[in-house]
Amino acid sequence: MEQKKSLKITGMTCANCARIVEKSLSKVDGVKFAAVNLATNTAFVVLEKDVPDEVLQKAVESVGYGVSDEPLEAIEKKRLKRIKKNTYISLTITIPLMVLMFLHMSGKHVPFFKEIELIFSAIVIFYAGRDTIRGATIALLHKHSNMDTLIFFGAVTAWLTNVTTYFGLSIHPFGTIGAMIVSLHLVGRYIESTLRDKASKQVKELLALQSKEARIITDKGELLVPIEAVKEGLLALVKPGERIPADGIIVEGHSSVDESMITGESIPVEKGVNDEVVGGALNLTGVLKIKVTRVGEDTFLSKMIALVQEAQGAKVPIQQLADRITNYFVPTIISLALLSAFLWYFNFDSLSDLTHSIRLMLPWSLHEIDRLSFSIFVFLTTVVIACPCALGLATPMALIVGTSLAAKKGLLIKNAEAIQTVKNVGYVLFDKTGTITYGKPRVAVENLPVDERKKVKQIIQLSTHPLSKAISEYLNTTEIIDTTDGCETINGFEEIHGKGLKAKIGTDEYFIGKPKDVSSYEEYTSRGMSIVEVCKNDIIIGFFALEDTVREDSKKAIEELKSHGIIPVMVTGDNEKTAIHVAKIVGIDEIYANVKPEEKMDIVRKYQATGKKVVMVGDGINDAAALKAADIGVAIGSGSDLAIDSADIIITKGGISKVSDVISISKATFGAIKTNLLFAFLYNVVAIPLAMVGLLHPAIAEGAMAMSSITVILNSMNIRKKFKSEG
Repeated sequence: MEQKKSLKITGMTCANCARIVEKSLSKVDGVKFAAVNLATNTAFVVLEKDVPDEVLQKAVESVGYGVSDEPLEAIEKKRLKRIKKNTYISLTITIPLMVLMFLHMSGKHVPFFKEIELIFSAIVIFYAGRDTIRGATIALLHKHSNMDTLIFFGAVTAWLTNVTTYFGLSIHPFGTIGAMIVSLHLVGRYIESTLRDKASKQVKELLALQSKEARIITDKGELLVPIEAVKEGLLALVKPGERIPADGIIVEGHSSVDESMITGESIPVEKGVNDEVVGGALNLTGVLKIKVTRVGEDTFLSKMIALVQEAQGAKVPIQQLADRITNYFVPTIISLALLSAFLWYFNFDSLSDLTHSIRLMLPWSLHEIDRLSFSIFVFLTTVVIACPCALGLATPMALIVGTSLAAKKGLLIKNAEAIQTVKNVGYVLFDKTGTITYGKPRVAVENLPVDERKKVKQIIQLSTHPLSKAISEYLNTTEIIDTTDGCETINGFEEIHGKGLKAKIGTDEYFIGKPKDVSSYEEYTSRGMSIVEVCKNDIIIGFFALEDTVREDSKKAIEELKSHGIIPVMVTGDNEKTAIHVAKIVGIDEIYANVKPEEKMDIVRKYQATGKKVVMVGDGINDAAALKAADIGVAIGSGSDLAIDSADIIITKGGISKVSDVISISKATFGAIKTNLLFAFLYNVVAIPLAMVGLLHPAIAEGAMAMSSITVILNSMNIRKKFKSEG
């Protein structure tokens, strides 16, 4: 039987680190599948047999990384705080150091500059950059490489030239250059980490729904016990306003139960004897006695958590691209730098003669210098020119501009994956409640006599039922022209579970609730409405028809998607009659109703099997797994925290019409990312050979690297113009 586990990984700094951890876990006997998510620092494994946690932890540690028991939120908070601190320290030291270096190079004497450069560049490289050095050391000790490796070689080699110069060896000092390398790297890492760490815990809201205690009925009375002590077969007592502690069957009592976490349906379900309930659902009105049928990992909530974690395991193209880049780029650059250094050292005279005339025209080139110094000079310049600052900024800078533009449009784009995949969307799957509709009942039709409104309002305000609240809100916001004065005394108020409200005003007896004959309201029930009938002395005097209102922009949104060749699909946990009615209003032809959370994810997979990209739009906890499983998850900002955390894109203002906007913005943003990456690679193709033949100075290389980063930033700023032209 397959088992699934998640581990919290520490120490990863780039996609290559994630690849190494994933590879090590995949080699463990019993591991069928392993996927490591760098963005959340988690590993997800599928096991063919029971594998102890200690074995999996050992596999991670064997390649130099760690497994933590701390909450992900705490780990990420500490990491970001450390990166921020190190970035500020490095910039505070490096900027004045650069000023002194340029003054010294211009011929102005700076007292004790040699000592200042040696000490303060060491503070930046070995203290502010200690995490980078640690990452590079781990990689080297375990015979692989990452982005930290280049930074390590470049910065440490630059600083060592200061050490050798200080002790009398005739080598040009480049300590400040080493500090600049680390500072620029930390700035890029901080930008990337800030964006990445916006994602919070994926199962935060599900865990909040889990009861910590349960009220168990024993021979000696009620007993409050930890949820871990609850076993199958026990009787649990659940009072109004409490969450149901575990899955079970009602053996006594009636109540309205909020199961929106399962179906997404805003209207509570009436539950009675022999009805099933799930742990985490909210008991609203009555006292229930429940026989526990499932506990622990078998409960609905535990399965929901597993579904979200399973959906997280999939690889996306942009991650695979990052894996390939880091896998080959870093060792290639180090090899080229070493090759050029050896070639210059053993062929210094001949190579110097070949490049002498060109180097004479370059004011920064070294002339009167020995072979060892020039070999180090070439090695350092090659490593510095290839430091992947532009590569590191290419994606985050485009994301900063794209996401800020989206924010103005009422959109929050969280993940780069969405930027890449949204341009190829073929299907958009919509949840109904809270997505296409507003997600709460409203009075659509009523015919209550004017002189009865105030009395009905008095009675219905005594109930906490969601339908009662909706009617009360409607009556509060509707003008009541009534000749009666003041309020009358209500006697004998009673709320009958699953039926309605009873009360007496004077000699008149009122009943507000389920209709005597629901077939007489078929005109409304066929449209998915709920009916609340009002009777006075057993005579029907009026009714309220309530429905979950369709958002104003929903129909327009569906029309726009169809015009772009995208097929809209409704996937809802609501009943078929209501789903068909809403689908007809907005123009959706493909409908799935009465769908459970795990079935929603299966439907997503079904459409993905066609070869086209799938967008899932939802707002509820029940949508979380489908949002993660889809190529792009879009959450309505007014929805649950879990849906928002599980999504790639969040609609913060407006409705589903924003889906079209995000497609246009994402195309412009991904276009900028591609251009940035292309420029970064072309820059390296041109600059690396020049560095290898000794035609660049490390300071020039550092400047060129900075200019490449600036170019990436400027290109990213053009996203706004591209979006306007596409719009």
